[in-house]
Amino acid sequence: MSARPWPGRAWLRRIPVRRIGACLGLLAVALSGLALGLFLFAATSVDVGPFRSTLTVSPSLNGDTEVDLPPLGSLWLDSHDGPAHLNVRLDSLDRARTEALITDPAGITVASRTAVDDVRAGVTRLLLRATAVAVLGAMLLTALIYRRMRQVAWAGGLALAVMAGSFGAAFGTFNPAALKEPRYEGLLANAPSVVGDAQRIADRYDEYAAQLQKLVENVGKLYATVQNLPVYAPDDGTLRVLHVSDLHLNPAAWSVIRTVVDNFHIDVVVDTGDITDWGSEPERAFVASISLLKVPYVFVRGNHDSAVTQAAVARQPNAIVLDDKVVTVAGLRIAGIGDPRFTPDKEQEPTGSGVSKQTLERIIEVGDTLANTIGEQPDQRVDLAMVHDPMSAGPLAGYAPVVLAGHRHVREVTRLGDGETLLMVEGSTGGAGLRGLEGDKPTPLALSVLYYDKDHKLMAYDDITVGGAGLAEVALSRHVIDDATAAPSAAGVTPTPR
Repeated sequence: MSARPWPGRAWLRRIPVRRIGACLGLLAVALSGLALGLFLFAATSVDVGPFRSTLTVSPSLNGDTEVDLPPLGSLWLDSHDGPAHLNVRLDSLDRARTEALITDPAGITVASRTAVDDVRAGVTRLLLRATAVAVLGAMLLTALIYRRMRQVAWAGGLALAVMAGSFGAAFGTFNPAALKEPRYEGLLANAPSVVGDAQRIADRYDEYAAQLQKLVENVGKLYATVQNLPVYAPDDGTLRVLHVSDLHLNPAAWSVIRTVVDNFHIDVVVDTGDITDWGSEPERAFVASISLLKVPYVFVRGNHDSAVTQAAVARQPNAIVLDDKVVTVAGLRIAGIGDPRFTPDKEQEPTGSGVSKQTLERIIEVGDTLANTIGEQPDQRVDLAMVHDPMSAGPLAGYAPVVLAGHRHVREVTRLGDGETLLMVEGSTGGAGLRGLEGDKPTPLALSVLYYDKDHKLMAYDDITVGGAGLAEVALSRHVIDDATAAPSAAGVTPTPR
């Protein structure tokens, strides 16, 4: 008795195995070409406010959106499900647009209103570009392998269908609340400032930007008010020096500085450091606004400023960087030295916190170094010395009549040594940067105007305070140096808020 054949064999013979294999092969080639096109060419640039950003899309099983914030780290948003991953990278500040924001009081408001439209236009352009390069990549790879128009056409159709399905799935699963629950990857110390307070900072900055124009207008009114202060009247021979410090990347600071320079007829601007936050390459564009001031700008490095930052400042046509040097600017002999530390992240570098014995010794040592440099020129009197940290000022007692510093974000004036040297610590001209918007009361912008007579003797100074977010107020206090008591006396005025 012969065995009967298994009936399934006939069914298998009827399956077009070769055709299925050919279809799977074509699909694999088309998807490979699609992926290759996306990885190589699916990127586009978009201007968002002052930033030049790069948007890319790539195949992914999880979807999501990644926002790169060099040098802080990355934010991951559960914005949508796969199979398309969106990457947004903030590459650099554009100099022309940054200057436009600084010079135009309404610039930040306009930029904030158009930011969403800029991103939307960029994403639309990215999707169109990604679809085009995906289809083209699939067709080109298929043409190289099969060399038949029919397969090339099929590959293009498959790629188009895959891209349409991918983007459709992304839009269908879009989660608008993802921004409230980001995942941060980077230095642990940066997480609170990048993630935890992001929404609060954004809300406050909208309010802050809305008040900028009123703030700058009020600073302009100060000049007229100052003329009515009877305790000291600067004459035509008075030399005016503007002391700023700790801008910390706040673009609003440049508007106020420029207004004070123009209205108070400033001869020299002196900056005691921390003009940036991280000293990174993208932050170099921020210092380009120095050239807009049209007066000499004397700078010493702070602990948030890197060698890259210092070099960027030095490249400005009106900037003078002091690092253990003495120069003559507008007739004043100015000595200065940079901070010995570079500690943008003090949590990661505890030796830069200012409490360790090693750090204290380094900070004091730079004061000794500058004092020695001044002492090597006994025939030439120094009118003004500049350091970043006030702890560096002690050794300079008796070597300069005035020492300027910053770092602490709190304004303070004291006497050094036997009282012959005045130490003037400035607040933060940048309102401590974005950190200043985290608290209930945003840090105000602080800067001071120093008045020197024809003999280069400090006669008086004005402390200017520009209110924080939501406070359209500018306060000015006039202090006259009283030789009899070796202490400043004060007369103040606060213009009515607008």
